Amino acid sequence: MTKGIGNAAAILSSRPMTNGPQSTVDPYLFCVYHKDQYPPGNDEMEAPHSGNGMDFNPDAPYRMYHGSKVPGFPQHPHRGFETITATIDGFVDHADSVGNAGRYGQGDLQWMTAGGGIVHSEMFPLIHQEEDNPTRFFQIWLNLEAKNKMVAPHFKMFWNYEIPKYTTEDGKASVTVWVGHYFGATHENQNSPPPESWASNPENDVALLHITLKPGGKLTLPKSNVQRVNRSLFYIEGESDVMRVGGKVIDRKINIHLDESVDVELELDGSAAENGEFLLMQGKPIEEPVAQHGPFVMNTRAEISQAFSDYHETQFGGWPWERDDMIFPREKGRFALSNGKKTCPSPPTSNNKEANDEL
Repeated sequence: MTKGIGNAAAILSSRPMTNGPQSTVDPYLFCVYHKDQYPPGNDEMEAPHSGNGMDFNPDAPYRMYHGSKVPGFPQHPHRGFETITATIDGFVDHADSVGNAGRYGQGDLQWMTAGGGIVHSEMFPLIHQEEDNPTRFFQIWLNLEAKNKMVAPHFKMFWNYEIPKYTTEDGKASVTVWVGHYFGATHENQNSPPPESWASNPENDVALLHITLKPGGKLTLPKSNVQRVNRSLFYIEGESDVMRVGGKVIDRKINIHLDESVDVELELDGSAAENGEFLLMQGKPIEEPVAQHGPFVMNTRAEISQAFSDYHETQFGGWPWERDDMIFPREKGRFALSNGKKTCPSPPTSNNKEANDEL
């Protein structure tokens, strides 16, 4: 047996998952798992009640977040890091101060380098009027090296069919390789991160994997491709006491720090009544000082003060859209507008009409 597969010692430490942002380690800054059972929307793709601007109630079936009538996050600034939004269900409308825009979801991934400064909005339009609008996705912040914190903003969209996926022969375990070179995803078939991203160098072994096990499913998580990698495994969906990680029974939703130097087996007992799901986050640490205040992440407090001053003076280019919580017409379908060029998923799906119309 390969060292680590059935060895609970592969678990270096663990802590319960929290409601809201999870504990992350270098090179990551932030991770939140959004799961909202939104109801049918009205003609304006709005929720039945208005938000109070700070609706993060973990006990409610859904949250409005900073949205008023449409849930989500109206325009707000960032500097010094990248946002990775990895979707599972539902839709997100993006708009930013550079003029980029998009509607994505249902397995698509959006990657945005904030760099020297950008303002963007992320809204969750309730597109369906006759059925619920369940929404599930991860928002992850990946740090930038000091030398790249002030690069020009960058925007990339990866449609769901462009993202490598792996399924075991028995069909009981599957992996979506959002980022990284694992489970058949290679330099040849994996999507390229933005050029200044820490993930753009394979030696940094940045990986984001969404893992699903059906009852009776097994999956061996291979050791990292390089040494000195921080590896975290989040048990995000599933029952207690039926999932094993390295042979150890998991009794709750948990954040596990794994030994990256060994293979680890994930196994869901055949008696389980539902699937189990994990998010794996890993990467070589940047190992630079981190100074963070709200939406700005730099290396020193002086740089944070400068970020606030720059934003106050320039608004990072200003907001070119007609509303702070920008959403697009219901019929528009999924699209991406980047540097003036519009793309749509191809082949089209039932939820993607060819969007050649004007914004």
